[in-house]
Amino acid sequence: MLAPFSTYFLSEKAIVIQLGSTIDDAIHHQVINLNALLNHEPFEGFIETVPAYNTITIYYDPLPVYHSTAMKGHTAFEKVDNYLQNLVTKLPQNPVIKIKSLSIPVCYDAEMAPDLKWVAKCLNTSIENIIQLHTSSIYTVYMIGFAPGFPYMGRLDSRLSVPRKETPRAKVEPGSVGIAGEQTGIYPFAGPGGWQLIGRTPVTLFDPAKEDPVLLHPGDQVKFTSISREEFYQMQPNPS
Repeated sequence: MLAPFSTYFLSEKAIVIQLGSTIDDAIHHQVINLNALLNHEPFEGFIETVPAYNTITIYYDPLPVYHSTAMKGHTAFEKVDNYLQNLVTKLPQNPVIKIKSLSIPVCYDAEMAPDLKWVAKCLNTSIENIIQLHTSSIYTVYMIGFAPGFPYMGRLDSRLSVPRKETPRAKVEPGSVGIAGEQTGIYPFAGPGGWQLIGRTPVTLFDPAKEDPVLLHPGDQVKFTSISREEFYQMQPNPS
C-alpha cells in the first residue's frame, strides 16, 4: 500500500516529497522506487534528486520549468508539484528496484575502535556482546549524506543505542564504523565526526576514479563481519 504523501516548498529551486511519517523499510522501498522513476522520467528543468529516509528532495532550474508547455500560467513550483502528484500514481505498478547485498569486514580491535570500551561500559555489557550484536543484523542504507559515500544505515539493535559524542572528534580515520542512536555508519574519509567509533573497515566507500564512485546506495543491504587486525592490514588497498 502506498504511504500517504505530501509535498512542500524548500526553495525556488527545490521541492520535497514526503512519503509517510515514519522510518521503515516498506516506506523506504517506495522512496527508492520513486527516486528511480524520477530519474527515469525527468521533467524539463530537472537537475537531480536527493533521497533520504522518507523524503526525496528534487532540485530543478525554475526557468525551463516555467517556460515549458505544461500547465501554462502556473509557477515553476506548481508545475513540478503537479508532475510529482501524477508520477506518484504510477508507483504501485512499478516493482521494487534491484538492490545490492554486501558483506563488509570490520576490525573491532582496540586500535581500530577507540570508543568500543566506553560503549560496552555505557551499556553495561561486554565488548564481545557489542561485536556480536553489531554483526548479527542486516542494515538498510537509508541515505547517503554528510560526506560523499557516507551511508546512514539502520536500524541498529536497540541494545546498542548510545548518544553521539558531546564533543566531536577533530579527526576520524577513513573506514571508521560508528554508531549513534538507532543508526550505524562508515566514515569514507578522514575528518571530524561525532559518532561512537566501534571498529574500522578496510573497504573503500568512495573512489572518484570509478565510473560509479560510491560503493553503497540507498536501499542496499549491509551485513558486517568481524576480522582481525592482521586481516584488516592485509585487506587494505595499497596506496597509489
